[in-house]
Amino acid sequence: MLTKELLQPKSIVVVGGSADTGKPGGSVIKNLIAQGYKGKLYVVNPKAEEVQGVKCHASVDMLPDVDLAMLAIPAAACVEAVEVLARKKNTKGFIIFSAGFHEESAAGAELEEKIVKIVNETGGSLIGPNCIGVMNTCYAGVFTGTIPPLSDTGVDFITGSGATAVFLMQAAMRFGLPFAGVYSIGNSAQIGVEDVLEHLDETYVHGKSAPVKMLYIESVNKPAKLLKHAQSLIRKGARITAVKSGSSEAGSRAASSHTGALASPDVAVSALFKKAGIIRCYGRTELALMAAVLLQPLPTGKNMAVVTHAGGPAVMLTDALSNGGMEVPHIEGPKAEALLAKLFAGSSAGNPIDFLATGTAEQLGYILDACENDFDGVDGVAVIFGSPGLFPIYDVYELLAEKIKTARKPIFPIFPSYGWVKGEVDEFVRRGGCYFPDEVLFGQALARVCQSKRVGDAAPEMPEIDVAAVRQVVDSAANGYLDPAQIHALLDAAGIARAREGVARSVEQAMEKAGLIGFPLVMKVVGPVHKSDVGGVVLNVRDQETVRREFERMMKIPETYAVMLAQQLAGTEVFIGAKREGEFGHIVMCGLGGIFIEVLKDVASGLAPLSPEDAREMIGGLRSYKIIQGVRGQEPVNEARFAEMVSRVSELTRVAPEIFEMDLNPLLGNAHDVVAVDARIRIEKRVLAQSDY
Repeated sequence: MLTKELLQPKSIVVVGGSADTGKPGGSVIKNLIAQGYKGKLYVVNPKAEEVQGVKCHASVDMLPDVDLAMLAIPAAACVEAVEVLARKKNTKGFIIFSAGFHEESAAGAELEEKIVKIVNETGGSLIGPNCIGVMNTCYAGVFTGTIPPLSDTGVDFITGSGATAVFLMQAAMRFGLPFAGVYSIGNSAQIGVEDVLEHLDETYVHGKSAPVKMLYIESVNKPAKLLKHAQSLIRKGARITAVKSGSSEAGSRAASSHTGALASPDVAVSALFKKAGIIRCYGRTELALMAAVLLQPLPTGKNMAVVTHAGGPAVMLTDALSNGGMEVPHIEGPKAEALLAKLFAGSSAGNPIDFLATGTAEQLGYILDACENDFDGVDGVAVIFGSPGLFPIYDVYELLAEKIKTARKPIFPIFPSYGWVKGEVDEFVRRGGCYFPDEVLFGQALARVCQSKRVGDAAPEMPEIDVAAVRQVVDSAANGYLDPAQIHALLDAAGIARAREGVARSVEQAMEKAGLIGFPLVMKVVGPVHKSDVGGVVLNVRDQETVRREFERMMKIPETYAVMLAQQLAGTEVFIGAKREGEFGHIVMCGLGGIFIEVLKDVASGLAPLSPEDAREMIGGLRSYKIIQGVRGQEPVNEARFAEMVSRVSELTRVAPEIFEMDLNPLLGNAHDVVAVDARIRIEKRVLAQSDY
């Protein structure tokens, strides 16, 4: 919970305040004063009578009641200060800049725990320790340098890294990204990213609150909470973009299934973000530019006009847009000819609309008016306008600023030459403009935003499965891999189609089951993990003599204790898997199956629960999707049935969270059905499934 005293304090004390603005305790006072904090400001410093014009108190005991305390004192002194402030001065908001807590040592961790205990017992909120602070339109409680412009309709930024906040704000201020609030949570001793997001969700009013949330996350500690409040915010009209650092964590852990090898914590993060509607980025420049795109009105369609006075950047922007699924349609006809007549000879109106390096502000006005009123096939306009620095271009940027405010179709300004026209660009930003410094990064960001999927229904319709039958199998099973009979019972209870099959432990059983299943059939060893690697799979078995011969051979393969005989089906090999990933819950994956999963590693991942519609989207996003559709006369896979099977696996993991790993590989898909041919399911009851928060 973020208290009102933390967010809208009527009084603030800086404990450890200093006249030296090169120190956190001095810089934060300077920022509070410079940004016009309107409440009462106190300073605790036993070595001074006043600091930066603010009277000092010798100790926290001498203070009156105060809403918010900012601590810039050694870690060892923080516990006593918090104790006095929380219990005697009715302080309900704390920001601790100091380091030296759990990030440094066990002793520091103990100090941190004591502080959190005090703050919790007194109903307060704690940001930090080891952070740069908090700022919003009420106060600038950070010790960083220049403070960006603050507006309720800017961007809210929640970050686990103070340095990332500083570097990102420096870059963002240059191109005009406005901020509404910055929350540097540091060690997240009490309040983490998810908790701040919860507050922003519960207080969000579309049209009045900051419409874009920007996150830098080092650890997702409460995935269910993040998912809930991100989805809620997006359903209310907000947009969210985020960096989750640490994506290079080894995902090739020793695993006993294809799913286990392909799934990883970072795959879980990507699946969580996708389900939540969060657009994932991988660096702070990309993050800031993505937020800037999200803050602008977006095109109603995918057709963009590219307006430029430089050929190369326009080509690169066109490539970025096209590669991202946008269109840069050719423009022609009488209205294009009329526009061309107003431009210098050698210009082009075909799209990109190139009005040459000598193009004027007046000509740019003609072009933007034509895109707005004459070219119906244009949904938005990207304008690239830099300068070699030979002459001022204030008039161009003034025109752009005016057109951006008045046009129905969104206009995105790209200014690639800041160093040579710094005055013009800074004036554009000072007047409230926001521009993009790089055409390719802008094009990639816009394409991702326009192609991103909105959050679906809160409770999508899921396929029905036999819950009682599922629980009967799981409750009676021991940890480890289920035997074939248990697997069959689970698949049947989940409504997952499977081939007719049976397990034989003797030649006589093998021949009997072959007669019941019918020829042709497949024989597979039971025991070894990778059956084909050890010669444990035989196809097209067509008579009893082959059954006898292959059974005797297979039983000699190490680790084999039985042989499975299965109906041989025809179709494209596909794959469905599931893996429990800590508190994220289950990742469900699908793709081409058989050996292709190892060779191509072309799999789509989603976080359960997944509706059939979610699964169809996953299947459609595969690089191998054309194969599933059927190419060069090949029979297609029944996509609706494939998606249903993915959704049924997802629902099975909800009913049986004890499933740790599950492979259906392969399933054989044709135009009529998708049928599981082989399956492995591992139960692990020692680790709890996804926890509540």
